[in-house]
Amino acid sequence: MNGKKLLAGAAVLAVAGVCVSSAARDDTLAPPPVVDHGPVRLVAFDSCDNAVTELRRAMAPYVSAYGLGGGNVMYAEGMAADTGGVAQKSVPDARAATPPAQQQEHSTTNVHEQGVDEPDIVKTDGQRVFSIADGKLRVIDVASKALTGTVDLGERRASQLLVQGDRALVVTEGPVLMEKPVTPPGRPSFAPASGTELVLVDLKGLKEISSLKTDGFYLDARQIGGTARVVVRSQPRIEWAYPDQTTNEAGSLRRNKEILQNTPISSWLPQYELSENGAKSSGTLVDCANVSHPVVHSGTSMLTVLTFELSGQLGTGQPVSIVADGDTVYGTDRSLYVADDHRLLPELPSRAPVQRPITTAIHQFDISGSGPPKHVASGDVNGTLLNQYSLSEHDGVLRVATTTGTESRCCWRVPADVVPQQRQAPSESFVTTLRRDGGQLAKVGQVGGLGKGERIYSVRFIGKAGYVVTFRQTDPLYTLDLSDPRQPKVTGELKINGFSAYLHPAGDGRLIGVGQDATDQGRTTGTQVSLFDVKDPAAPRRVAQYHLPDTSSEAQFDPHAFLFWPQDGTLVIPVASYRTNYEASSLVLKLDGDQLRDGGRIVEPASQDYSGGQRRTIVIGDQLWSISAAGVQVNARTGLAQQAWLPFPR
Repeated sequence: MNGKKLLAGAAVLAVAGVCVSSAARDDTLAPPPVVDHGPVRLVAFDSCDNAVTELRRAMAPYVSAYGLGGGNVMYAEGMAADTGGVAQKSVPDARAATPPAQQQEHSTTNVHEQGVDEPDIVKTDGQRVFSIADGKLRVIDVASKALTGTVDLGERRASQLLVQGDRALVVTEGPVLMEKPVTPPGRPSFAPASGTELVLVDLKGLKEISSLKTDGFYLDARQIGGTARVVVRSQPRIEWAYPDQTTNEAGSLRRNKEILQNTPISSWLPQYELSENGAKSSGTLVDCANVSHPVVHSGTSMLTVLTFELSGQLGTGQPVSIVADGDTVYGTDRSLYVADDHRLLPELPSRAPVQRPITTAIHQFDISGSGPPKHVASGDVNGTLLNQYSLSEHDGVLRVATTTGTESRCCWRVPADVVPQQRQAPSESFVTTLRRDGGQLAKVGQVGGLGKGERIYSVRFIGKAGYVVTFRQTDPLYTLDLSDPRQPKVTGELKINGFSAYLHPAGDGRLIGVGQDATDQGRTTGTQVSLFDVKDPAAPRRVAQYHLPDTSSEAQFDPHAFLFWPQDGTLVIPVASYRTNYEASSLVLKLDGDQLRDGGRIVEPASQDYSGGQRRTIVIGDQLWSISAAGVQVNARTGLAQQAWLPFPR
């Protein structure tokens, strides 16, 4: 879920509705001094006029002849396409509407926190399997092992789904054509505004119920029961001027400063387009009447959390927005956290590069009640996160693992001879504990010195213990005692070759690691699955290892691809060989005491079209169901005898 970063900003809290500012003023706003991000503290606006004045002032230092920051404009990938694909029903039979009465024991999506579901490309309720691939939502009946229905989403890039009962919420990303798109001058007509479309699907009738388009990039989502919360990010819609044959850079800069001072508040607020009950509506998602902001911010992006009850209609998602960016989403049953590391804050075109420490802002939302989340606290830590597993809440304390010193805030594109110290800053990792104190996430304690000169490759917090893997040439696995949040401490360290990119609890004081083996010089050599004994935190040890040379696994960067069935120790990950025409399969291992036994490989039947191989494997009863873009294969959990192959119609 990663690599989708936009312009970083800071925080503004807004409430659902619409507010229109008065006419823009012509007075020139002096930019505030540029300072490092301090503690995140929200300040309320008292009117839309004050909000737009402050947002213009905050953005002013970043305005250049090319819009925001320096350099070229980046366009959305792909060509313009009609995203209004109509859901089409395949030839269904009664099995789609009447699943078997008896539900079999089955696995679910591998998630960070139990009870908090995460979107993925495959879901199951034990009676049906739901798959998203090639722009189609497919429903497979488990009892008959047959495809019972397909919802064709047309040209929309369906990427993930959440399921509750007979409802599915499908996330589509990429170019989204709004009825009133904004195309800045100089942007090619084939580069439509990127955004997100959410589609609510009836899994019985195999049809779309409603869809909601927003002009924000999809970040992530979480689901508790029938309530889904989706996080998107958006940029201000401003039609900047660009240098051309008649206007030089100085003229373009003057024009862009004028444009900013005449930009209304509505340009900062995210837009929507709703198709529901045969009717369409559009407008502004959020109101500026109760907007707040941190003391230091750039006004260059907005973060919005949408809330949907999957049993009803989509509506506009009861939006709650903060004018900030976000990179990482983490959720518990009571809180939703969104973190922003500020790394893609626009450059200041008028200033020489300066070295700034990287900090990560963390915003906490209360989701314990019904309805939209409530922003309750914000705070920050030094360094950057790896992913959502860098965050963990336990007994009211948020534990955060970060790495500092790996890059500067603004100078990652600056040659070494300009700011040579930037490229020589040593890296170091920390675990920081935070606790909510009023509206602040206040620092309680911290332990550092992890992996000096290295960066974090994986993190797992389990109860009052923490496990951090760093890597450069070898893989130090650190064990941490977090029982006293005021004094977290390192209790043990294990150095081995390679690294674990994902850590998974295996029970009985054991930890499974999935990553890469490596030489003494740090060159990776292929997929590695390790079993660690961490019963004695002071002396962690690896008790078993399985190495598959010249391969990599999707589970290294997407834990949803990892399956562990503790009932019998079955472990499955997709693997692909980069030596033999990218041959793909699923590796099956058996955890037996302190041993990892080779359980065989699940290989998809050969097809004319390259499908990318099996991406997910799930347990249903005594079977393993492996799903790819080409179809579904069913194997016996014991012995792996193939029981069915169901190819998807192309």
